[in-house]
Amino acid sequence: MVGADGALPLPWLETPLREALARRSHALLIQGPTGVGQFDLAITLAQAWLCEGESERRPCGVCASCRLVQARSHPDLLVLLPEALRESLGWDTSDEGEGNDDKAGKRKPSKEIRVDEVRQAIAFSQTTSARGRGKLVVIHPAERMNGISANALLKTLEEPPGQARLLLACAAPDALLPTIRSRCQAIALALPEPGVAARWLAERRVAQAEVMLAAAGGQPQEALAWAEEGIDAAQWLALPKQLARGEVGTLASWPLPRVVEMLQKLCHDVMRLAVGGAPRYFPPSALPPAPALAPLSAWARELGRIARQAEHPWNAALLVESLTQQARAALASRP
Repeated sequence: MVGADGALPLPWLETPLREALARRSHALLIQGPTGVGQFDLAITLAQAWLCEGESERRPCGVCASCRLVQARSHPDLLVLLPEALRESLGWDTSDEGEGNDDKAGKRKPSKEIRVDEVRQAIAFSQTTSARGRGKLVVIHPAERMNGISANALLKTLEEPPGQARLLLACAAPDALLPTIRSRCQAIALALPEPGVAARWLAERRVAQAEVMLAAAGGQPQEALAWAEEGIDAAQWLALPKQLARGEVGTLASWPLPRVVEMLQKLCHDVMRLAVGGAPRYFPPSALPPAPALAPLSAWARELGRIARQAEHPWNAALLVESLTQQARAALASRP
């Protein structure tokens, strides 16, 4: 969202914001790769539509309405997020759970947007606007709505009440029901220009920003999240040869889904080397000599299988050790 200084949260959102503000649709679907700012654009766009300043091109950041959005307390804005994402996105405004029994308090935060939450959002959109600028509902990530939740939203998407508008943001539009997509106008976000993204990371004290940006597949918010987890460029560059030696090293302290993701990226890059291509996530100097293609293909299939089950309650230490030995065997093969 835009603060009192008038600056956008992410510099590469300027053009998409102008495009979105030019649309008159009651339902927009902001889509693009993870880590490029779909949620930030959705909140900024909602702030612009609710803004009580004079500009129609962007939120002013200083009016009463903008300050209410900044404080996460605007009465005409509802942000619908899975429980598991609210704190990390800085939008944990719910008092849900207070006064509940111990069993409810220990419930694992949901990663889905549930049907009862969607119904609450629909009811919210049907009430009168408190400040006269309409009602805004932001849903992110929209692909986290299960089938029941998505179907509950269809009628409101097609015929929103009054001045209500809906903003859906997602990284996997193919995971949405076709009937959801067909009722929304799409705003596509691309990966930002590497120089712009690297400068943004450097301003946030990410060392060797270009290395971290490549490691995250060009997704700057993802690269920043890695840096905040303690993963730095020196660790990243050392990983391929560390794994080729069969050493677990720093991987022992990483979340398991992150370990699997890293191994898939390493496998991708060495497979590209094996067929004469250029790596994407690691510089060539960080990679071991190109292994044989057949063992790499088998390794890729195994990593895909494990990735689909990465949230399973594995014994993480044993699995990381096993994954390390699989990596060593695949990287040691020779054409």
